[in-house]
Amino acid sequence: MAVLTAGGMLERREYQQNPPRHEYSVTRKGQSIWPVLITMWSWEKQWAPNETQPLPPLRHSTCGNDFTPILRCKECGEDVDVRSLDSQMGPSGDFSRSVPEATSRRRSTKSERRPEILAHTMELVGNRWSAAIIGAAFRGARRYGEFAEITGAPPAIVADRLKHLTEIGVMETRPLPDRPQWSEYRLTAKGTAYFPVVMCMISWGQRWFRSADGPDIVLHHKACGKRFEARLGCSVCGEELRSSDIEAVDLTTSVHVPGSGWS
Repeated sequence: MAVLTAGGMLERREYQQNPPRHEYSVTRKGQSIWPVLITMWSWEKQWAPNETQPLPPLRHSTCGNDFTPILRCKECGEDVDVRSLDSQMGPSGDFSRSVPEATSRRRSTKSERRPEILAHTMELVGNRWSAAIIGAAFRGARRYGEFAEITGAPPAIVADRLKHLTEIGVMETRPLPDRPQWSEYRLTAKGTAYFPVVMCMISWGQRWFRSADGPDIVLHHKACGKRFEARLGCSVCGEELRSSDIEAVDLTTSVHVPGSGWS
């Protein structure tokens, strides 16, 4: 709670003085993260299902159907994927701002307790080096040296993260055409399907963590030529999604995702 409050996601209010009692409410910043959460939820349910604790489906109350969120361009409303966008590093774009300061040690993933839900998602966003490697892959990195150059990570960390991401099925190795004894790393279908999560994270981050130098990454939608900002649509009815219209449903109850849309 303290971390979320310090990060501006929650607001702490005292409602009783003797003895002191506090309550927590979600801020606008916290509410607006819902697109990231539902894209994570949908990706995990499809690509890394947990058989012991399966995630309930997402339901769009507007049309009454279970759905998956579809990534769209805010300006023209078209569906987009990784091939639909042009990306350039912006004035504040620098991987050194997004990766750990300590580069001489690696944490052992074997000793860490694996989260019970969204386990593979946490593997990607919970480890900042993994997130940096995934970001480099979406920027077109294929070879070991390209990942090292883009992320600035030490060789041992690059090798460790590439190996781990391959083990969980997010990346795969392919022999190089000119050097069959060497391999390159490519995103699998599972890894490519994580793209909406990344785009929603970028949109949320650029809204709430603006740099005085300018954006860290500049995205343009090739089809309409406009600056890209993520929006989500319902895979069934096509309507734009709002947080107040989304439920996580199981056989006994339904839970509304908190928030009030993109505003």
